[in-house]
Amino acid sequence: MKKKLLMVMLSCTVTASLLAGCGAKDAYTAAPEPTAEAEPAEPVATEEAAEQDTAEVTEEVTEETTGSDQEAADMVADLIDAIYVQTWTEDTERQCAEAKAAWDALTDEQKEMVSGEEADPDYFGRDTGDAAADDPLNADEIGEKEILVVSFGTSFNDSRATDIGGIEKAIAKAYPEWSVRRAFTAQIIINHVLARDGEKIDNIDQALKRAVDNGVKELIVQPTHLMHGAEYDEIVSAVKNYEGQIDSIVIAEPLLGEVGADASASNEDKQNVAKFITAAALETSGYADLDAAKADGTAYVFMGHGTSHSAAVTYSQMQTTFDEMGYDNVFVGTVEGNPEETACEAVIEKVKAAGYKKVVLRPLMVVAGDHANNDMAGDDDDTWKSLFIMDGSFEDIKCQIAGLGGIEDVEQIYVAHTGEAIKK
Repeated sequence: MKKKLLMVMLSCTVTASLLAGCGAKDAYTAAPEPTAEAEPAEPVATEEAAEQDTAEVTEEVTEETTGSDQEAADMVADLIDAIYVQTWTEDTERQCAEAKAAWDALTDEQKEMVSGEEADPDYFGRDTGDAAADDPLNADEIGEKEILVVSFGTSFNDSRATDIGGIEKAIAKAYPEWSVRRAFTAQIIINHVLARDGEKIDNIDQALKRAVDNGVKELIVQPTHLMHGAEYDEIVSAVKNYEGQIDSIVIAEPLLGEVGADASASNEDKQNVAKFITAAALETSGYADLDAAKADGTAYVFMGHGTSHSAAVTYSQMQTTFDEMGYDNVFVGTVEGNPEETACEAVIEKVKAAGYKKVVLRPLMVVAGDHANNDMAGDDDDTWKSLFIMDGSFEDIKCQIAGLGGIEDVEQIYVAHTGEAIKK
């Protein structure tokens, strides 16, 4: 009986949510309103009566035992886990709507009990800013010339608007005769944003199909990824499926340019990124330059993601670049600890050996999303901030939550890469 009551309540809410189309543009089509001649086959319950029925069901469910509270939370966790996947299907939008409707039907106490393989209360409950401030750039009427800006993506609304949106706006401003559109390579993030905020973002395949359907003849694909890694390879593979359907497709360089042969390799892109991100970090800290920071015993640690891909050498190359530029109080690390010398423990030992007592942590990532907020600056015992504190060798640890995409000079590197692709 407990599960029946719960399912009735969720079914009512899910039905209402599906009619609203999960808030996503063009996700669902509402039924047409009846004509003047049409008569309803059955009497329709009043809104007041429907609200009363729903309230009664909700009251009965919330009066059940703690066990039924956990059942309700577990059901939502299962729905979240079902959309925490990298594959899109024809059921994805419906599943996103169901998960959000089920979450909304929980009490505050039940929401705190949500826990699954990937699910937790933060999936729907964390405030990451106003999604309305972001433009998903998924409109049709593209024209014949398109720049498709492809990002991994982030579910942090503020960062999506500032970091990814900053790059997109800079490109659009530089090339006004081209239509700029967006795609994410992380379906997990697309689903999260759709379910929680009703914002519909194209994956790479959907964006390429949109270009074909709109008659695009010239397409520039500009990745916002740092390097020629796994995500870049995924873009190349997806684009190959549309060769012949668009007259010209050119994939532009990622932020840090060509990978290079080994850890000693560098290039102008890496040097510029090193210069611009350090300048931004110094400005936030209030130091006039690196020498002033060094004199104050301060080191900067830029935390990237890390990868098992052969392009992981890029992080070592960034450390080489900082060293060659004389930035000897700047260190590169990665969340994944790949390459090994970029693991948090290894970086801590390097900073200690160099004698610095103050540390500023900042992401070496396009967006200041989950990794920056949780893995770097979070309060759990295994975060970078906590590990530096627990080491006991440092007087002060500060975190700067800011993505590369929000730095104007970095945005111009992407603009230049897009321009080079246009020339081709």
